[in-house]
Amino acid sequence: MLIDVDVLVWILVAFLCFLPLCLIWSWKITIIPVTNWPLVGMLPELLSKLSDIHEYTTQVLKQNGGTFEFKGPWFAHMDFLVTSDPMNVRYILAKNFTNYPKGPEFKKLFEPFGDGVLNSDSESWKSYRKLIHSLIKHKKFQLFQERSMRQKVSQGLFPILEHVSRQGTVVDLQDVFQRFTFDNTCLLVMGFDPKCLSIELPEVDYRTAFDEVAEAIFYRHIVPKSIWKLQKWLNIGEENKLRRATEILDRFLYQRISSKKGEYLRRRTSQMEQVEDEKDEDFDLLTACMAEQQEEEAKGEVAQMDDYRRSDRYLRDIAFNFMAAGKDTVNAGLTWLFWLIATHPSVEEKILAEIKENLLAKDDGKWRLFSIEEQSKLVYLHAAICEALRLYPSVPFNHRLSVEPDVLPSGHRVAANTKIMVSLYSMGSMEGIWGDDCLEFKPERWISEKGGIVHIPSYKFIAFNTGPRSCLGQDLTFFQMKTIVPAILWNYRIQVIEGHPISPCLSVMLHMKHGLRVKVSKRS
Repeated sequence: MLIDVDVLVWILVAFLCFLPLCLIWSWKITIIPVTNWPLVGMLPELLSKLSDIHEYTTQVLKQNGGTFEFKGPWFAHMDFLVTSDPMNVRYILAKNFTNYPKGPEFKKLFEPFGDGVLNSDSESWKSYRKLIHSLIKHKKFQLFQERSMRQKVSQGLFPILEHVSRQGTVVDLQDVFQRFTFDNTCLLVMGFDPKCLSIELPEVDYRTAFDEVAEAIFYRHIVPKSIWKLQKWLNIGEENKLRRATEILDRFLYQRISSKKGEYLRRRTSQMEQVEDEKDEDFDLLTACMAEQQEEEAKGEVAQMDDYRRSDRYLRDIAFNFMAAGKDTVNAGLTWLFWLIATHPSVEEKILAEIKENLLAKDDGKWRLFSIEEQSKLVYLHAAICEALRLYPSVPFNHRLSVEPDVLPSGHRVAANTKIMVSLYSMGSMEGIWGDDCLEFKPERWISEKGGIVHIPSYKFIAFNTGPRSCLGQDLTFFQMKTIVPAILWNYRIQVIEGHPISPCLSVMLHMKHGLRVKVSKRS
């Protein structure tokens, strides 16, 4: 197999230009104009600021009125427009939604996600969205997720926190949250508990494989396509890691699908008369998908289903997309929130006072979980969650591709097939959206004079996206966070280890690069 000419040119340029530049430039962010170099464009400067990419992007956007045109190497097809302007965001993601799909390039970047909801457009996306909506609104699913969350807190989270508090040891709270949400998402998607959240903190290869996939996909965003395609062909570097991680995940997912199919068929044949009395815990995502297939078959619609819809790959893609979205968004949000609370004692005091004020039952001194009715009254906690997601959105950027030429509200002209990046991270740091105190962690900004939550348009507070592709799991996310946060704060004190470095890792999810190392102590 021959190597493309542009690959050879890129490698030559890398040695002649990028390596010397990276050696002599400071890796600390300084606010200077972005240089558009001959041949290589702005890529060298982007690479030199990579360790602080989100903050650097924010500063560049502020200098350029909220929208900036990035020029990559002339031969690498890396030009794109990045924006944090809320009017542009509203226009791209809502008002002119049909002109800005994710596009075929997105699917190549996110290859491991297959043909699932994340990669889909048009009718395929509408079909997935209908499935998601029907699932999360299903009474059995709601009961199942409520019960599984409470069980995972009481039987998984509390024992670990109790153990480390008694031992006086340091624990990575991010790792604990990742284990929690991985177990819980496996339950909701596949009805299977891998029990990663246990005192032993076992290493499970298919759990860590998801993180490796996310990091490799981020790498595809910052190098020319020729480079990562060459690495994929040679099976080296990040592409080798991506291949191995994907193989581990596929093996795990197909095993669970096979097991769930057998379980579903046995139940259908042996308990047909007890359909209405089916156990709630059986109603996970895969069960819902199989029930849908069964219903279509009963209606004689099998012929209308394409081969993909009938295949295990369809179930694999659904499971993969839901696992990636469900496990990462919540645990990333929780990690940043607990760091912010731990470093803002006055916020912690207000959350605890609000919990105490709204207790419906006497605290008996044991581990305390809070009812949905109690959670609904925790307005200040809700505000703190919103504020954390504003400053540190779990998904820091969003892709789009223009179909037809267009002009954005900011006046920027967009040609057909222009790559567009919406910086969700930068939007949280814009004075024009949030005021001069935008960098402060201030839950009070979300509370009205009447004591309710202030409504902020989704094209400004964009942690859950906006427009037709807005996140259907927003209520589920708040429920999970409102279950975990008060349970931990009411029962334990969390103290971040002094001097522990805090920065985002280079991934498509906003995790902490070094985790969140804390000491835990029991509240008296």
